[in-house]
Amino acid sequence: MRTEQALIKENTLIAKDTWKMVLETTLAGEAECGQFVQVQVPDFYLRRPVSICRVIAEDRIVLVYKVVGEGTKRMSEMKTGESVDLFGPLGHGFPVEERNVMVIGGGVGVPPLLETASRYIAKGHQVTAVLGFNDAGGMILKDEFEALGCQTYIATMDGSYGTKGTVIDAINANDLKETFVLSCGPLPMLKAVSEKYTDGFVSLEARMACGMGACMGCVVKDQEGGSLRVCADGPVFAIGKVVL
Repeated sequence: MRTEQALIKENTLIAKDTWKMVLETTLAGEAECGQFVQVQVPDFYLRRPVSICRVIAEDRIVLVYKVVGEGTKRMSEMKTGESVDLFGPLGHGFPVEERNVMVIGGGVGVPPLLETASRYIAKGHQVTAVLGFNDAGGMILKDEFEALGCQTYIATMDGSYGTKGTVIDAINANDLKETFVLSCGPLPMLKAVSEKYTDGFVSLEARMACGMGACMGCVVKDQEGGSLRVCADGPVFAIGKVVL
């Protein structure tokens, strides 16, 4: 992990309150699927953790982020040609195993699953993608998963696209049988996934300050009562490892 000034090549709105930033950085060559970077937004002291959505070249990464506060709002206002300070790549990402997989994502938990899916497909494995959103206006990356060759299913809570309800509703409605799963999204979704599946991994979302385990600001408990840091020991954990 290290810091580097990355050049913004693109920063565009792709859905409701959701932006895509393409960065030129040598960190791309070190990034694993499911890892994240800490972004130093101008005029803000604390860095913002953002998962790596894609590695599209030896020197290009894609970040997909949602505007949720003043920091990410300022990030969305940055222009092509400006530089942003990155720290990373950080955390333990998803394993790439020799088998087919179902990736299950919710909201801004969807982006890191795109690079993960691409690496499974590059090894010749089939990938099923089940993606959940509040509504059609917030749907992201469906076309990108399909372009990779994933069988892709969508759930929206209001029923405006795909199956009405949760990702679990979409899995049941489409009678999807894959048992090895990789999942990232809000905590209620991860709990539901962990109740249905025992073989796989989940990636946790957490508020982070340092991003490397020093500040202990993102601690979760494991099943034995021990402490684990989402940023350094995760964000990816085997299903059943942590208390959700």
